[in-house]
Amino acid sequence: MKSCVLAYSGGLDTSVILGWLQDQGYEVHAVYVDLGQPGEDRQATLEKAQNCGAKSSRIVDVREELCRDFAFPVLSWQAKYEGIYLLGTSIARPLISKVCLQVAREVGAKAYAHGATGKGNDQCRFQLAAEALDPTVEVIAPWRIPAFREAFPGRTELIAYCEAKNIPVKATTKKPYSSDENVLHISYEAGSLEELDVCGVDLVDFGMGVSPEQAPDKAEEVTIGFESGVPVSLNGSSVSALEMVESLNAIAGRNGIGRIDIIENRFVGMKSRGVYESPGMTVLYDALMYIEQLTLDRDLVHLRDRLAPEVAEMVYYGFWYTPKMDALSAFIRQAQRPVTGEVTLRLYKGNITVVRRSSPNSLYDAEIATMEGGGSYNQDDAEGFLRIQGLPSRVQGRVSPRTY
Repeated sequence: MKSCVLAYSGGLDTSVILGWLQDQGYEVHAVYVDLGQPGEDRQATLEKAQNCGAKSSRIVDVREELCRDFAFPVLSWQAKYEGIYLLGTSIARPLISKVCLQVAREVGAKAYAHGATGKGNDQCRFQLAAEALDPTVEVIAPWRIPAFREAFPGRTELIAYCEAKNIPVKATTKKPYSSDENVLHISYEAGSLEELDVCGVDLVDFGMGVSPEQAPDKAEEVTIGFESGVPVSLNGSSVSALEMVESLNAIAGRNGIGRIDIIENRFVGMKSRGVYESPGMTVLYDALMYIEQLTLDRDLVHLRDRLAPEVAEMVYYGFWYTPKMDALSAFIRQAQRPVTGEVTLRLYKGNITVVRRSSPNSLYDAEIATMEGGGSYNQDDAEGFLRIQGLPSRVQGRVSPRTY
């Protein structure tokens, strides 16, 4: 019998796909990649896969790896897709593919199946990562197979299938949201969110925190320490990458931090609407920025900022395992070497304000920057500086005078 590994979440799509793959003659090994999905019963998910006929089912815990080796390097870039999305779903996909291929090698499976649709970005991320790691792998994407789409033209048919088979899933015909959850964030799409005249942050039942309106009336302060661009301490205590993210999710979540509602451009070309919540990572992006302001050279940080949108695109599109990303990763590790220090932030009803910051590598010199008299900056030097800077403009002005 043919065998394949299925990236199994226990949700609507992969629950149906597990049964369908067996109908196609596959022996299915279900792999639940534990990314810190909040509120999920891992054991129940395993049992569901077994009850649905999986040859084997397992949980692989990669929560620490997700934060340490995937999310934090992206954080170092200050990478946000289209200026707002923190890539919480995107960056988890290459790790899922990596884990599934490791299991496939162990069980002798030649195929890797996933539940991403032919309309979305995840199919790109799963497949591009898998083929980069194992060019011989067969990727099975049922939503791109006509026979599967004929049997299940939409979410209503998927839900009906699960109801007929007594497979428990969270999606319903009343609220057919598609959500992706991990320790970094939760994303929400589909259902009523496809209607642009509804407020997404009012419609969604968020799972990681409260709204700004429901947050406490008293501000809360949090202190984060960095070493070479990596968050390493929280309120004076050393923590692991996972502990950092989980703790900040709780702190920022109760203060209404990290909700967005966007229309984004998918890799396949269409626009889609997504609602995201990412409380802990939102705080970390701001915290790192304030330490960088102290420690990074102007030209270096400006170069990083020009490259960051391209890095965000590569992550969003699925080009994580590429020579280009390897080279950029080496660059950012070098660039972040001086980014060490502590920053205290004040969180209040969805807002983040910097309170204080310090670094042993600070490039800020009050004696130079002071607006008071004295100091170590000689303003006379600016005369020659501006004469040199203005030379091309003066020459151009004589050759081609401008009207004004």
